[in-house]
Amino acid sequence: MIKFIHTADIHFGMENYGKIDPQTGIHTRLLDFAKALNFCIDHAITNKADFFLFSGDAYKTAHPSPTQQKMLLQCFLRLYKANIPVVIVVGNHDNPLSFGKANSLEVFGDMPLDGFHVISQPTTIRLETKNGPVQIVGIPWPTRNTISIAEKHLNKSATEITEYISRAVALIIKDHAQKLDPNIPSVLAGHLTVSSGIFSGSEKRAIYGTDPVLLPSQLAIEPFDYVALGHLHRYQNLNPNGYPAVVYSGSIERVDFGERKEEKGFCVVSIPEKNKATHQFIETPTRPFIQIEVTLQKGQPQTEQLIAAINTYVIKDAILKILYHIPDDTKDTVDLKEIQRVCADAMYVVGVIPIHKVVTRERRLGATKVNMDLPELLSAYFDTKTELKDKKDALIKKALLLLDEQEQDCEHN
Repeated sequence: MIKFIHTADIHFGMENYGKIDPQTGIHTRLLDFAKALNFCIDHAITNKADFFLFSGDAYKTAHPSPTQQKMLLQCFLRLYKANIPVVIVVGNHDNPLSFGKANSLEVFGDMPLDGFHVISQPTTIRLETKNGPVQIVGIPWPTRNTISIAEKHLNKSATEITEYISRAVALIIKDHAQKLDPNIPSVLAGHLTVSSGIFSGSEKRAIYGTDPVLLPSQLAIEPFDYVALGHLHRYQNLNPNGYPAVVYSGSIERVDFGERKEEKGFCVVSIPEKNKATHQFIETPTRPFIQIEVTLQKGQPQTEQLIAAINTYVIKDAILKILYHIPDDTKDTVDLKEIQRVCADAMYVVGVIPIHKVVTRERRLGATKVNMDLPELLSAYFDTKTELKDKKDALIKKALLLLDEQEQDCEHN
């Protein structure tokens, strides 16, 4: 039985919400992501995993801070000390995209320590585990730097280059698969975009993006027993009725409010024998993201309405966003200080945001004839004022009388 952990999209440095922790001096969101990663590692150590597979995007950017690098190193060294090999596939956020520059994960491969395998170019490694060998085909995020492009393609458009890279990656995967030993468990690990994948926080399929895109059928090929993907933040199996499973483990923590309703975690993969792989998704402890949206009722105290809605949620230690819709022709009287007091148990309040109904500006009725006389112009004007409908004729008559009086005064003067 070969058992391993599949995770991806750690994104250390995603600090869009939160504050500095007074005890450590570290941003609370970085601590959240480290907590989730250590939960994965705890599971690997406790259950004596054969290896730990990370499918890319360790950091938010390719230029992590020393603190972020230190914390990731501390996490991965726990696996090293437990004699659990770590296989790392470079993702798009890890790659500087500039030729000659090192990616943010390259240091793990250069350390004089056995047990770290960094895949920054398409390659196959044979990993000897305590429960037998496993073959891993690693495909990092495909760019011009990782996929050789013939000179004849260099002058093509960006779309044509992207399509070429997609075809090239599929051929590379097929070529590596054909060279594998069919009797040994095999895993395809990649940081890739698959056409049927769903972006986190939406129902938009990945094919609508601008990334190089592959089909599930180009990945779920023999002799692979499991396809371990990173890049899309939602856990999903893109080959639920076939073999092998094509799985995005998803991100280990919520990145933004678009992911507030999604479960976050990692996968435990078991291969008892060839062609018998199974996987289980396990949730990580995550910071709650709560969005409260309230439509205020006219004639009732606005602040009290908001407080009543807030009290229906458990907001302790959560990241909180409050939206409230203000009725038409009503002034915003919400007491923001009182709302902040009620939300004191939340870890961070993103905002208390009023939403006003967009008022459609009344369209003026333009003159339909160039030489309209004054009565016609007045009639067209009052036709746009529905509240004056019953007084239209009287108002036009009065306006003409005033004009006549003005002209008479001018003549006398």
